[in-house]
Amino acid sequence: MAGAASAASGVPGQRLEPAELRALVQEAQQGDALALDELLTVLMPYVGRVCAPIALQDAPDAAQEAMIAIVRHLHQLKAPEALFGWARAIAAREAVRFATRASGRTRHTAAAEPAEEPDLRDDELAADIRNVLERLPPDHRAVLTLRHVEGLDEQSVSEILDLPLGTVRSRLFRARQGFRTAWGTGEG
Repeated sequence: MAGAASAASGVPGQRLEPAELRALVQEAQQGDALALDELLTVLMPYVGRVCAPIALQDAPDAAQEAMIAIVRHLHQLKAPEALFGWARAIAAREAVRFATRASGRTRHTAAAEPAEEPDLRDDELAADIRNVLERLPPDHRAVLTLRHVEGLDEQSVSEILDLPLGTVRSRLFRARQGFRTAWGTGEG
């Protein structure tokens, strides 16, 4: 039943029926290399989408580390229908880890990077939003992404990031304030 709800919610990258996804996860957990490859093919775009707004320029590395963690710990997943939520939690934590580590060493180069990629599908608004997000700390990007991009409630964000609910609420409040302030002082 939970798998049906997951499929109905339009989880990106999920092209399988719940029963097919369950079978694929179980086969991968039992060591079937082809099943694991297919499972990773289904998961990679979703993991990348979770990592991108949090880890920014380090998103590919964060996504790769998240995929490695998923493979290493797949045997621990008890409910195959929870695969996408479980993968989201791993991806968000890896993205925060990479972004936090990178924020000290690349603070100046990160601001210059979006100007080098204007030929991609980004319109002016998307570039402005990315610019504002880059000015926020990684922990603020994480709560904003999980709450407003992924559409999770605060309790779910709390569980994914392994933080008390009050901490999530205060970070979300500060992140929204920071976003509004940065948006108002933007160069766009």
